[in-house]
Parts: sequence; structure tokens; C-alpha cells
Amino acid sequence: MHELSICQALIAKVEDIAGQRAARVNAVRVAIGPLSGIEPELLRDAYPLACAGTSAEGSCLVIERTELRVRCRRCGAESVAEANRLLCGACGDWQTDLLSGDEMLLLRVELDVDEAALEAHHV
Repeated sequence: MHELSICQALIAKVEDIAGQRAARVNAVRVAIGPLSGIEPELLRDAYPLACAGTSAEGSCLVIERTELRVRCRRCGAESVAEANRLLCGACGDWQTDLLSGDEMLLLRVELDVDEAALEAHHV
């Protein structure tokens, strides 16, 4: 299950963000495309394991699914496509370039900021 290693890398990044602000993580929001090779449910299952012992322990993972978008080489139109049919939505041509849908993006990290610790860190 490579979702656990993906979660571990995600939590490492989240820890960097939280550590800069002396904070506890409440929620992590990610976007996952249909061609990313990541199973959202497996990622959700692996998340608590990756969070154990970190500032993200007990936080929730919010997953948004992104749509698959292509640009047609023939007519130049951009359109939404299906994972098994990367066809132009305007002219139906099969010669398209993938614009989005194969990514995983860290969208937002929601933190509880410890103001006293943050001020002590900057003094």
C-alpha cells in the first residue's frame, strides 16, 4: 500500500508548516486527481497511522477530487474528460494533452496556533 508512504511524506510537509508556527494541526485538505494513482479511501485509512506521534495526530483529512481536463491539439478547446476517454469535449478528437487530473495537491493545513510559543520563538 503506497498510500502509507504518501501519507508519511504529506505529514512530513505538514509538520514543517506546523513547526514554523508552533501549532497543532486540526485538518489537512488535499486534492486528488483520477489519474494520480492514489486511492482516496486507502489514503484516508493510512492517514491516522502516518499522523501518530506528530502534531497532526487526531486531525482530519479532507479529500477533494479534481476533475480530469484536457486540451485538444486539433481545435485547442479545453474540456473535462473521463479517465478512460481522453477525448475533446468540443470536437471529439482523440489527440489531447492532459492539463489536470494526475496530481495530488496539498491545498490547506488548518492549525491551532500557540501564540505564547510563537512569540517566544520570535523573541
